[in-house]
Amino acid sequence: MSSVPKLRFTPEEYLELERKAEYKSEYLDGEIFAMAGARREHNLIASNVIASLHSQLRGRACETYPSDMRVKVTATGLRTYPDVVVVCGEPHFEDENGDTLLNPTLLVEVLSPTTEAYDRGEKFAHYRLLESLAEYVLIAQDRCRVERFTRQPDGQWLFSEARELGGVMALPSTGSQLALAEVYERVKLPAGPLAARSGEGAPVPTPANNDPDARR
Repeated sequence: MSSVPKLRFTPEEYLELERKAEYKSEYLDGEIFAMAGARREHNLIASNVIASLHSQLRGRACETYPSDMRVKVTATGLRTYPDVVVVCGEPHFEDENGDTLLNPTLLVEVLSPTTEAYDRGEKFAHYRLLESLAEYVLIAQDRCRVERFTRQPDGQWLFSEARELGGVMALPSTGSQLALAEVYERVKLPAGPLAARSGEGAPVPTPANNDPDARR
């Protein structure tokens, strides 16, 4: 019995389909991966982060975008939709449509059970190849935890985290910060020790090659 061959698409075909589609999809190596919708908690956190960053960066040479802004990793060809994107300086786009950013400064992903391994592993491996990227932030939606990966001058990434609602995560790349109480506003969080620890300056483990098939 012969197997059904996978459909392959050129980047141009993907963009043509994507710009007409009613839902978002990622693109990598000729394949298109549909992205599922997000839960209330996920949307609340992303909206809270956008509101906070937009307010802090108003009047400065930075722009904050929601998850409708597609980001292309030129080195690998990945086209994806981070939950929050910030670019400081002149934004560069793939073409005149202005819907595929090439040079993000800060990327934020809100973790979910189906995408956490991907966001921490393979997706971060792609993101690290963005020369413009200075910080990568992961935010849990089932507990109070914000993690930050900051690019160092030698190319290594420094890990920091905050796990207290009274805590603040600084974002030096944009001269801003995230107050966890604002990040988790109206989000119900479980009580317990997971919400009461913080760490700074830990080394970053090498991400595993995680399954990319589950998309938020």
